[in-house]
Amino acid sequence: MTATYLNYIGGEWVPSHSGQTLANINPARSDEVLGYLQRSNLDDVHAAISSASTAFETWKKTPAPKRAQVVAKAATIMASRKEEIGRLLSQEEGKILPEGVGEVQKTINILQYQSGEGWRLSGYSRESELPQNYAFTRRVPLGVIAMVTPWNFPVCIPAWKIAPAIIAGNTCVLKPSELTPASAQAVMECFIEAGLPRGVVNMVHGLGDEVGEPICRAPETRAISFTGSNAVGHHLYRVGAERGIRVQCEMGGKNPIIVLGDADLKLAVDATAKGAFGSTGQRCTATSRAIVHESIADEFVAGVLGQLKAVVAGDPLDSNTTMGPSVCEKQLEKVLGYMDVGQGEATMLAGGERLTHGELGRGFFPAPTLFDHVKPTHRIATEEIFGPVLSVLRVSSFDEAMDVANGVEFGLSSSLYTNDYAKVFQYVDQIETGICHINSPTMGGEAHMPFGGLKSTGIGGREMNEEAMEFYTEIKAVYFDYTGAGREGNLY
Repeated sequence: MTATYLNYIGGEWVPSHSGQTLANINPARSDEVLGYLQRSNLDDVHAAISSASTAFETWKKTPAPKRAQVVAKAATIMASRKEEIGRLLSQEEGKILPEGVGEVQKTINILQYQSGEGWRLSGYSRESELPQNYAFTRRVPLGVIAMVTPWNFPVCIPAWKIAPAIIAGNTCVLKPSELTPASAQAVMECFIEAGLPRGVVNMVHGLGDEVGEPICRAPETRAISFTGSNAVGHHLYRVGAERGIRVQCEMGGKNPIIVLGDADLKLAVDATAKGAFGSTGQRCTATSRAIVHESIADEFVAGVLGQLKAVVAGDPLDSNTTMGPSVCEKQLEKVLGYMDVGQGEATMLAGGERLTHGELGRGFFPAPTLFDHVKPTHRIATEEIFGPVLSVLRVSSFDEAMDVANGVEFGLSSSLYTNDYAKVFQYVDQIETGICHINSPTMGGEAHMPFGGLKSTGIGGREMNEEAMEFYTEIKAVYFDYTGAGREGNLY
């Protein structure tokens, strides 16, 4: 039976006022419709915003530990459904089943950690300059938060935005990706079953310009949290600036793995292949550039090429599959376009095409692709591809490697493979990325650590861990004079 994905507004699952729907296509079999989501309109946006605004007046008065209990219970419910949700995620997004289940587990970890913020949420006290005066701060919620989330981590990213926002006392209107509605519905179901009050989190399906932007422009919206492309993120940043509200954007990446001559080559090759071809390259922390010392470059390239040839593309739910499809035809066409660009810039050693043999012809499968002798100025070395495409750039020194690594507009994640610990700390000092790995892959992050990037990758503060609360709260400075007398002199 084909699924129908409804909006969730004011505590009710409801169809769109438009009466229109969009198809949710299986990326591994594009002739198969998984379900239909709402193509929502302004009436739906207004209803969701109104619901969130009304709920805020009560929710902000609920003690933070009570708010956090909803998040803790949602984590428990998600854990009981981990395999089921992982399967839904993999089927509609394209990452293989172990990666889908792994994403759900990471989400559980984040919810568990964030639930503790209900007890940790606090200000601080300061000694006043004056006698019998008490100076302290309090954290207070912002109000209604607009959340626009992507398709590549369709369980994790909505959850890691919702959890700190509602623990802080805010209410939310979520616009998930139209490509992954089942995953978004599963996230909402976990929060609802956990006792989420009506209106605290609302979800509106639809297209970005028809739903996402109106949510961000609504007068009641007090902040925007966005994850996605640079073009949309910078646009929403301007929207927020015009309105004088907070904006948080996590955007593109062009993540380098730097491999020095003394590195453990097997570890570096394994990490590079996993980072480049895992999840079909559809991670914001995927390995897109390998910056390799020329003394080991030939051996490194041969190792990566061997791993590439072992990749098994196919249905992400098949246990034999090691790489699923691109999420949709548009994304596949983008990846194929960069493969064409690369063939005019560098030496292509493998890939460069759409996989069409057998059952793969029904889906959106790009071939894992390896380019060698790539120059730092090449487009495939500077622009985000978001596919299983790796560029190898050969360098003659550590200093050159650092210059190449930092020579792009993005700054999300990076990795260094070496056994020279002086170089490790030089790398940490010099690299222009928000996440730094040493002798481990560029992908991933842990629930208790901040997530985010530098330069064009990130705007408006980090996500995850306690840093998330910085974005979702305001600070009030309080001065309590208990002298019972008027103050004399300069009041500044």
